[in-house]
Amino acid sequence: MHRFDLRVYYEDTDLAGIVYYANYLKFIERARSEWVRDLGIDQAAMKAETGQVFAVRRVVADYLAPARFDERLTVVTRVLKVTPARIILGQDVTREGESLFASEVTLVALDGQGGATRLPAVLRQLPPD
Repeated sequence: MHRFDLRVYYEDTDLAGIVYYANYLKFIERARSEWVRDLGIDQAAMKAETGQVFAVRRVVADYLAPARFDERLTVVTRVLKVTPARIILGQDVTREGESLFASEVTLVALDGQGGATRLPAVLRQLPPD
């Protein structure tokens, strides 16, 4: 399990003063980038050396409760399932333990031509959380 803390800025909110729905996808993207970095994967080097990049194949999202300006949030990332070609993550945005947003994200790896390829070994070997 990986935790990523963030603060809600004014630019993250809508006219009603709550986090705009699409920004939750940005929050979980930032958390995934930090999770991958913490696993020791340098995505820029991976692309330069092998042409391989990660892509989101599928997202299922539930908006459970609103977040507001200046609140501190945590994105929790868990490995749900791993196959040689994809990894499924559970990513939840919480505020002091309260679940605000729950998602299931399927990631795949693409080669330099945009075709599917196997995930890097470090990801294929991850156990579910």
